[in-house]
Amino acid sequence: MMRQPRQHSDKHLDFVRSLPCLVCENNIETQAAHIRYADDRVAKRYCGKGEKPDDKFTVPLCGKDHQHQHSMNEREYWEKAGIDPVFVALALWSVSGNYELGMQIIQRAQER
Repeated sequence: MMRQPRQHSDKHLDFVRSLPCLVCENNIETQAAHIRYADDRVAKRYCGKGEKPDDKFTVPLCGKDHQHQHSMNEREYWEKAGIDPVFVALALWSVSGNYELGMQIIQRAQER
């Protein structure tokens, strides 16, 4: 199967950065964190080092949590946080640009 070109959207990344951290709610230094692990529920393949996933697979994380996400097994990181980042990322992609709906998605995901 031939790989599709990576979906990139500066506008969506800016939207994700406008939201608070999905884990700790810090809203000062948010980064767009890409989810690298594969998820066959949505036909998402694994992206290794040096390759970024599509921008639709991003969630807002503060610098500390973004670094922590990459410092350990990513699936374990999200399981420990009690958050399904793929669901959140795709939900944010579906409302990209709408800050109010984006905040609603983040707040709902934080109810754990």
